[in-house]
Amino acid sequence: MDARLAFCIETAFVAGRSTLALYQTGAAAQLKADQTPVTEADKRAEEIVRARIEVNYPGETVLGEEQGLQGSSDDRWVVDPIDGTKSFVAGVPLYATLLSFEQAGEPVVAACYIPALDEMYYAAKGQGAFCNGRVIRVSGTQTLEDALLLMGSYKSMKAHGRLEGWQKLAEQARMTRGWSDAFGHMMVASGRADIMLDPVLERWDISAPWLIMREAGGSCTDFSGNEGLAREAVSCTPALHGVVLEAFH
Repeated sequence: MDARLAFCIETAFVAGRSTLALYQTGAAAQLKADQTPVTEADKRAEEIVRARIEVNYPGETVLGEEQGLQGSSDDRWVVDPIDGTKSFVAGVPLYATLLSFEQAGEPVVAACYIPALDEMYYAAKGQGAFCNGRVIRVSGTQTLEDALLLMGSYKSMKAHGRLEGWQKLAEQARMTRGWSDAFGHMMVASGRADIMLDPVLERWDISAPWLIMREAGGSCTDFSGNEGLAREAVSCTPALHGVVLEAFH
């Protein structure tokens, strides 16, 4: 296994496990300037990640949700200590710790750890995607009528002009659910769901899921079909990509 990937997996695991000390304990959350919540678990987990990077890869650039950008290189680590802080605060087990390493702005190794479920998803560019050591692939679903459709929150879909397209898809899909954040993308990557729609993202939200989705054989684009990392994401099986995008245009 690639040394950076091994480090990425171990670090996401250690940081993710640290969050369980405050999970379902009624831990208080504060609102940041952007009105998103943060807890001591978020802060502690990111500190763990940064400390481990400094020991193992001293001086390398790190971009994190809680402490921002340290360094200036396009070769950098990207960390979201708790992706789904609202779920964490509510005691819902579908939050994740995300870590990736990007070269020239493209993720080349990534880990997504779901601490409360003990599920570790990971990938390296050109080497496939895995969950807890087993190869994962997107589903072979060919039609929208057979698809399980996931999304972020209703309010975010509405606020970013994606609700009408969502409704078009929902009326045809076999089933819809609201399993959101990184967990939703991992559901698609592992073949348990077929479409995940994310109308607004930050870099730390999507860097790791983007690589894992692609290495699992899926599509991960913006709502216009562009394949690079963006501030929105459509993750789905390749056969459904076109019909999904059509619903939004």
